[in-house]
Formats: sequence, C-alpha cells, structure tokens
Amino acid sequence: MFTIKAKTRDPKADLSALRKGGEIPAVFYGMGKETTPISISTVEFKKIWHKAGESSTVKIEADGGAVDTLIHEVQVHPVTDEPIHVDFLVVDMNKKITVSVPVEFIGVSAAVKGGLGSLVKVMHEVEVEALPKDLPHNLEVDISTLVTVDDVVLVSAITVSTGVTMITSSEEVVASIAVAKEEVESAPVDLSAIEVEKKGKKEEETPAAE
Repeated sequence: MFTIKAKTRDPKADLSALRKGGEIPAVFYGMGKETTPISISTVEFKKIWHKAGESSTVKIEADGGAVDTLIHEVQVHPVTDEPIHVDFLVVDMNKKITVSVPVEFIGVSAAVKGGLGSLVKVMHEVEVEALPKDLPHNLEVDISTLVTVDDVVLVSAITVSTGVTMITSSEEVVASIAVAKEEVESAPVDLSAIEVEKKGKKEEETPAAE
C-alpha cells in the first residue's frame, strides 16, 4: 500500500495560492465519512499516482488519523496536464470492491511485424473484483498470439492472480488486427483535356448573336 501525508484544508482557502505553494487541493469521502477537504504535496502525489494508478490503495495520513482509499478522480490542467484536484474514495480493506484496471500490451505480433495489418487495441481496461489489498495495478495482455489477421485476444486470455475475479465477460475482444489496405494508384489527370472541355461547354452555352 502507498502512503501520503495530508493536511486538513479550509474549504474557503485560496486554491491558487495553495497550488503555487506546491500542494494540491483534495477531498476524501465514502464509507460513511463526511467529505473532508485536505491538501497534499504535488510532488509526492505525482509519484504515487504514477505507481498506484486508480486501482491500488493509498493510505492518507491526515491530522485526524488515517484512512484507506483509492484515487477516484483526478482533475488535470487543460494545458499543462498537471493534477489540480484529487478525489479519494475511502474503502473497507475487508470488503471486496469492483474497479476498472488498465491493461498493458506486451509481446510482438507476427501479423503486425510481417506487415499484414496493424494492432487494434479494442479495450484499454477491464473490470475486476477483489479485496483492496489484492487489486492489481494493471493486467498484461500478450499480443504475440496475433499471428494472422483473423486472430484476436479475448479477455479469457488475461491471467489474474489469486483473490482477483474477472468481471468483464471472458468473450470480449481485447485486441485484434486491422487488415492493411493497399494504396490504389489513380491514373494521371489530363488537365488540358479538362480545360478544353470546359471551354467548349462555355461556348455551347453562349447564345448566338441575333
């Protein structure tokens, strides 16, 4: 489990000044707890966010004690992509929960390498159920089985560890191959012929002088 220290925050505090001071405004809620405004170190959060994602538990140590959470939602700046606000969802470590876990594509597809087509990543995450402590950070999808353009990788091919149950249907397609289309060379256009045709049409449309 990851741990981050937090400070209780005044809901009316100047958020711009807080961010300039190297902290991110955040809240945690859930499990019967009231929404609690906090602030956390920008640097420390970015480190944890990169490693934990939204499927690994994060213990928040605040002034009033500690709570176990998941990173529920992160708002980012539209230009810099820097996190500007974080929602943490409080969880019960003794109860199973369902979350979306990102998939990571590994291996080399012979179909892609041989130029038969391009890889299509149909799914980028799957749903699993587990105790918070057993939730995986990501799940690997091996694309080396994609040898021909007819091959697909199904959810059933994803291996999960003990204590983790796959919720997404096993028959769902995770990855496939899109057939490479040959470029058709068009015949050269005779611009002079077009010009003559237009000129002739114009002359035909011109009424004869009476």
